Amino acid sequence: MTWRATVLTLFPEMFPGPLGISLAGKALTTRLWALDIHDIRSSATDRHRSVDDTPAGGGPGMVLRADVLAKAIDSVETSPDRPRLLMSPRGRPLTQSWVMELAAGPGPLIVCGRFEGVDQRVIEARGLEEVSIGDYVLSGGEIAAMALIDACVRLLPGVMGKAESGEDESFSHGLLEYPQYTRPQDFEGRPIPDVLLSGDHAKVAGWRRSASEALTEARRPDLWAARNRQNPPKSKTDG
Repeated sequence: MTWRATVLTLFPEMFPGPLGISLAGKALTTRLWALDIHDIRSSATDRHRSVDDTPAGGGPGMVLRADVLAKAIDSVETSPDRPRLLMSPRGRPLTQSWVMELAAGPGPLIVCGRFEGVDQRVIEARGLEEVSIGDYVLSGGEIAAMALIDACVRLLPGVMGKAESGEDESFSHGLLEYPQYTRPQDFEGRPIPDVLLSGDHAKVAGWRRSASEALTEARRPDLWAARNRQNPPKSKTDG
């Protein structure tokens, strides 16, 4: 079964956007995955095609209406085992392990939020799981949805040139990826580390592991601490 991303948005013209080029675009053209875009506004019930209203209790901005979004979700034919996601800055942080889980499934239905937010009742009634791609706020969920889809698509069988291309990437093993080098051997007085030119695969693997650990400890102490909690370093008396 083809992996499929179903996106509900107020701006369908934004898609496929970046998803239509490079690896994702080639894979979309060759039908390694599918993209369905649905305009939330087409589910509006009044002649003005209204999709939002003022927030209950007062406050700035507008809120996406529960009845309109529910109708839009219900109009899309999806199997019950497909995840239903809402891109939101208050959501669960998207991680590589979650991406791998999503890529291994049938593909998600993704709601792109706008305005001040989405009526909480439709989130609960339609079982939407909120997803965040970082601790910042975008104008809407479309760019976030593209990031999520791209992260999943590149892991699908046949999309990347080699199956092992994603095995040593950042976050795949709880570490940031090691530094990469290529020709020329010397760039402005900065040579490629000798070990990478040694031809000794064991030494290369050891260097890369050490470099990944050093980068992670320096740049992402949160990842480093989480990794050490899962795999406590052995003490001298551990044998």
